[in-house]
Amino acid sequence: MSNASRLLKNLSFPSLYRSPHSAISTAPNNKPITSMEVEVKLRLPNAVSHQRVSSILSPYHLKTHAQENIFFDGANSELSSKLAVLRLRFYDLDAQCIVSLKAKAVISNGISRIEEDEEPIDPSIGRACVSDPWRLLLIDSSRVIQRVEDEYGIGEKQGLICLGGFRNVRAVYEWKGLKLELDETHYEFGMNYEIECESSDPERAKDLLEKLLKSHGIEYSYSTVSKFAIFRSGKLPQ
Repeated sequence: MSNASRLLKNLSFPSLYRSPHSAISTAPNNKPITSMEVEVKLRLPNAVSHQRVSSILSPYHLKTHAQENIFFDGANSELSSKLAVLRLRFYDLDAQCIVSLKAKAVISNGISRIEEDEEPIDPSIGRACVSDPWRLLLIDSSRVIQRVEDEYGIGEKQGLICLGGFRNVRAVYEWKGLKLELDETHYEFGMNYEIECESSDPERAKDLLEKLLKSHGIEYSYSTVSKFAIFRSGKLPQ
């Protein structure tokens, strides 16, 4: 069992329940994070390749996060029908929780582009929303949730449903001026391995990454679908 697998195995995710009659609110977030996320995504074929990349990059390691990703849609597919998804991501035993609205994902030649808006919320509130998705619509100070209501027409009457999710161990590296993220993703139906790099110059970042992998004889392929798409398909890419 890899160190990443042990880290996930030891995680537990408690739930918090609140009165349905009290509104949930968060502290105001004064720093909007609306952007077009552009990432290089290269898929590694197996755990052996993942471990080799981990060993090569070990001198550049910054940190490792255990993540849990939970997704939501409108009861009538209001989000997915418009190529959007609402996600809660929990970090490291609920040390942090980020709510994200992602839309219009396109992946071509190993480069992913997706509209993204995200902000932090209290992890205990996030856990309450996993247990009862309608609570998300009570986070009245959240810019992201306000967009879900205004742009996608989801209110308390229509409601939200929890789609489930997956866990991921992400090792972060600083290498040649790039922030690299090496992922070991745990789905109910199998494991997937990927290296990602967010960059304003994705072609240069991809070239550097490909040269690194080729120089060490590590097989890889361009990712063709997102982690969420893999999760929804119920099977690993071929």
